[in-house]
Amino acid sequence: MQFRYLRYFVTLAHTRHFARAASACGVSQPTLSAGLNALEQELGKRLVERDRRFIGLTRHGEAILPWAQQIVGALASMNQAISVSSAHLEGEITLAAIPAALPYVGILGDALLKRFPGISLTVQSGTSRDIERRLRAFEVDAGLTYLDHEPLTNMLSIPLYGERFVFVASRSEVLEGRDSISWQEAARYPLCLLHQGMQFRRILDARLSQLGLTAAPRVNADSNVSLLALVKEASFATIVPDGYANLLSGLDWAVFLPFEEPDDLQRVGVVAVDREPLSPLVSAILSVANSLATAE
Repeated sequence: MQFRYLRYFVTLAHTRHFARAASACGVSQPTLSAGLNALEQELGKRLVERDRRFIGLTRHGEAILPWAQQIVGALASMNQAISVSSAHLEGEITLAAIPAALPYVGILGDALLKRFPGISLTVQSGTSRDIERRLRAFEVDAGLTYLDHEPLTNMLSIPLYGERFVFVASRSEVLEGRDSISWQEAARYPLCLLHQGMQFRRILDARLSQLGLTAAPRVNADSNVSLLALVKEASFATIVPDGYANLLSGLDWAVFLPFEEPDDLQRVGVVAVDREPLSPLVSAILSVANSLATAE
């Protein structure tokens, strides 16, 4: 069995588009299709439903996908191990981060690139559930996500910091000079919040429920940048992780207020699937995360 055919198959399952899969594999679309045909002939089963476009995987394709992902991932890790010397590590680390943790990417990325100058870093944003799926499918090397609220199983994890909620609104006479706000007052503002597919929102809803409150945002989004833009331009208020308050401190139009009744710290850290052996790139990011955690 040709390894490249498995790579074509895994990439197509990920992109769900023949042209994008071919581009990602660095081949023409006819070459990709021929490789998939050869893989199906060798296995004696149809793996991909297709007409003129990708429709989906057959039940046989769905059955072999996890195994194909493991084989492709293991070979990539083997190639990394061959290229590693004690003094030099090369390759690309792909890190998937929840939106709440994006302000910390600068700290982690800076430490990683300084420790290992031969590597490059790709950062992707996604929900905690999407990050878990991508980790298990060998699509990313590590994740930056919450550790406690919905803990992931069979993962290595290194806590990096704890976050709290911060209320954000446009500057006004009502808020001028304030150094905190109550949850009850915040809930009366016209709110825009991350949608409930985001773990940050589920943690926030749980906190509000403890206080007998309910969030009723007029706008739901999947990006804190979108929320902040609405606060600036449309007189909304929002609630974000305190990492954004630190990142954006000094804005002349925004007020960042902690809550009078502080919530429990939500631990955020680096996670990677607990596999043996770990790839050199995964070991590298875990090592850097551990050094940052120790420094704290």
